[in-house]
Parts: sequence; C-alpha cells; structure tokens
Amino acid sequence: MAARLSGLDRFLPIWIGAAMAAGLLLGRAVPGLGTVIEKIQIDGVSLPIAVGLLIMMYPVLAKVRYDRLDTVTGDRKLLVASLLLNWVAGPALMFALAWLMLPDLPEYRTGLIIVGLARCIAMVIIWNDLACGDREAAAVLVAINSVFQVVMFAVLGWFYLSVLPGWLGLPQTRIDSSPWQIAQSVLVFLGIPLVAGYLSRRIGERRRGRQWYEESFLPKAGPWALYGLLFTIVILFALQGDQITSKPWDVARIALPLLAYFAIMWGGGYLLGAAMRLGYARTTTLAFTAAGNNFELAIAVAIGTYGATSGQALAGVVGPLIEVPVLVALVYVSLALRRRFAADAPGDGDEAENA
Repeated sequence: MAARLSGLDRFLPIWIGAAMAAGLLLGRAVPGLGTVIEKIQIDGVSLPIAVGLLIMMYPVLAKVRYDRLDTVTGDRKLLVASLLLNWVAGPALMFALAWLMLPDLPEYRTGLIIVGLARCIAMVIIWNDLACGDREAAAVLVAINSVFQVVMFAVLGWFYLSVLPGWLGLPQTRIDSSPWQIAQSVLVFLGIPLVAGYLSRRIGERRRGRQWYEESFLPKAGPWALYGLLFTIVILFALQGDQITSKPWDVARIALPLLAYFAIMWGGGYLLGAAMRLGYARTTTLAFTAAGNNFELAIAVAIGTYGATSGQALAGVVGPLIEVPVLVALVYVSLALRRRFAADAPGDGDEAENA
C-alpha cells in the first residue's frame, strides 16, 4: 500500500504536524496576523478558511461517481445508522463528556457541547478518501448531515444547553445561531465544491470520456485536496496560535473529552458498521462521518454568541487541534483493519477503485 502512495500521502502525518507547527509559529511571531485574517471575511465567512476548504474538498468530490448514488440512497441500514450516530449519539456523548470532565469550567464545557452539535461536512471527505472509504456513500451522508444541520442545530443547541440541564438540575446557558448562519456554512463549504465536482465529472466525461477523466484529469487534480488541507490547518492554527500556546493547561483540559469523543464515535461507528455487515468501505465511511465535526461552524457560532476571546471560542479552536492528528491516526488504523473484512462483503464492490 505505502509503495503506491505519493510522497505527500506517505508522509501525511509529518506534513500535517509541520502545518500545525507553522500555523502556531505564525500566530505567535507575527503580531496582529490573526486579527488581519479574521477581518478578511464576507458576511461572517472567513475567506482564507473558505478558500482552503474549497480547494481541499473539490478534488475528492470530483472523484465521486454521481451515477452510483442510488446504490447508497437505497441502503437504509447505512442511512439510519448514520443519522442515529450523528444526531442522537454524537451530541449526547459530547454533552456527557463535557459535564463529566469539565464540571468546573462552564465556558469550555459550553464550547465543547457546541462542537458536538456541529456535524462534519468538510474534512471528513478527506479522511474517508485516505482510508479508502466509499466516496459515493460519503457524499450522500455529508449531504444528509448538511440538511439536518440547517434544521436541527439551533433546536439541539437549545435542548442541550437550556432544556436538558434544567431537567437535570444543572446550570443553564444559551446559544444564538440563526438558520441563515448555519445555511451559509453548508452552502459555502459543501454546496460550492459539490456543484463544481459534479459539473467537472459531467462535462469532462461528456467531452473527453470517462477513461480520460479518471486517468488524466483526476490524477492532476487529486493532490490539491491535501494542499488545501495543509493550507487550512496553517490558517486555523495561525488564527489562535497565541491563545493555544499561552494556555497549555486549558488546552489539555479541553483535549481530554475531545480525545474520548473522537475515539468513542469512530470506534462505535466501526463496530456498528461491522455488526451490520456493511463491508469495509461503507463501515469506514460510517465511522469517519460519525467522528468528524464542522469546526468552522462551531467556531463561528461560539464567536458570534460569546465573543472571539471567550472560553467557548477557545474550545472550538482546540477541536481541530485534536481532531486532525487523531483522525489521521485513525486513517492508518482503518487501513490496518481492512484485511479483516471479507473481499465479497456488501459495500466493498468499489473498494479497489477507491484505493
């Protein structure tokens, strides 16, 4: 497997570590850089982060075979399992972990609960692709998460921050997020690259044929996904480099429930997929879509409600600090587990093509 990977893919953990370090160093070494980056936005959407995410997501969505999506939408077991993991198990687990591990730190606790409500619609596509998951299934599950995010984010925020704590006799808080703010995140970070990927395949195959598209165009476009990922990581860590490096103990406290969350959600998704005999590719997709979070939305909501220097915003920023290396590690764990799945298991028919 390693021999077939490019240098960028093979040494991905090193490049990601370097990008994180570069972002932190930039944030500390260049005074006011974070402020400048934060000001480059349109209607609350950070342009540098948006550019990085769009570059990152487009090549993977251009690889999706949209004529096969019906094989995913007909898989009710996969769809129901994903909805339950993302919108029932995920928020409830983060609520429990935040209260168990941060009972004395209400700002960080609230920030983590917001992270748990923001289901992943961006980076999960990269992790799924690196782990040779089912691209078509990932596209469908991410689209479903996007719709639910617009409809359910504010409702679940009200429930987990106000209603449930009240029932349990715990301190209550609030969250302010408009449906348009959430819809913006979905439209920009998923809608644009999804439309671009679909049009690329449709126009490319119509004019030059599928063989040219998959053997000539995609190999040239593919590396840009990781370039976009690395650029996004540098920007994210540059934005909050000062806060992260000046509050190491706070970062460590926030990191503990996040580590537990990512491990439990990914492991639970994997075990559920294996128990339902979804096959390697779709089990992998189920696990990664359950474990990832939409950090951009979580950070935006935390800043909009509580302020850029709040503990809630810091908790949101620590999210990708922990998520990126943990999910990269889980990519390798997933690839190691690949041999345990039977070659003829349901959902693995396109595994060789995804590799």
